[in-house]
Amino acid sequence: MPPRRAALLDEDEDGDGDVRMPPAPGPIALDWGAPPETLLQQLTRHWLDERHAPDILPGRADVLGALLDHIRRQVRASLMLVPMRRVTRGGAQTDTVQALRGDPDSSEAEHARIMLVQTEVERVKFIVRSYIRTRLYKIEKFARYIVATPELQERLSQAELDHARRFAQLTEHHFRVSVLQALPHHQQGLDDNTPFTPPMISEPDKSRAVFVHARDDCPPVRLPDGTTMQMQKGQIVLTPYAVVEQLLAMGNVELV
Repeated sequence: MPPRRAALLDEDEDGDGDVRMPPAPGPIALDWGAPPETLLQQLTRHWLDERHAPDILPGRADVLGALLDHIRRQVRASLMLVPMRRVTRGGAQTDTVQALRGDPDSSEAEHARIMLVQTEVERVKFIVRSYIRTRLYKIEKFARYIVATPELQERLSQAELDHARRFAQLTEHHFRVSVLQALPHHQQGLDDNTPFTPPMISEPDKSRAVFVHARDDCPPVRLPDGTTMQMQKGQIVLTPYAVVEQLLAMGNVELV
């Protein structure tokens, strides 16, 4: 027997012909790291954070704009793969995805490709609309608090800040015309801070509990009772928003 084969096949001591195979090598540990997030994954994460957070988070106009540009390029690239035919509807000629879907001359493969593009576009449009509506709801709810808090104004775009100021002015004018002008002068204020009564200016409730998922191993944070908590990667906890506010800003956690 060749020496190499003899080294691999070793008969047992009884000589019954059974052979023992060499031990299999152990698994090779390869750590490639987490793949980078796509634009859609980033926007989805920011959308969920915005929906679950009681406070207004910094706007992500960069991700939103880049994703919309990517969708436009994807639509144009997909249309280039389909033979363009001028489709007339109501006297107007269009070269859109909807027109190609209704073109009887398009093949089954072209229809399938168009359906995939349209489905992806509709999914992105839903997330974008929900993200913008969530921010708009918070801006209108805390408009007067935003106007009085410079730190919060830095999280908004110029268009959002202008809307908050305009909405706060319209709300104050409506209250004065409808109710306040008929009250005594000392009761016409909209910023009174009377003890043991709810504030007249709505503020985000950072003590509200939220579910938090750790994306990485997080540094320790202090709980309201004075104890500390350190989240490990993949862990999900229920905690007041104020406890994990800084971790969320650093990207160590996400709200679920």
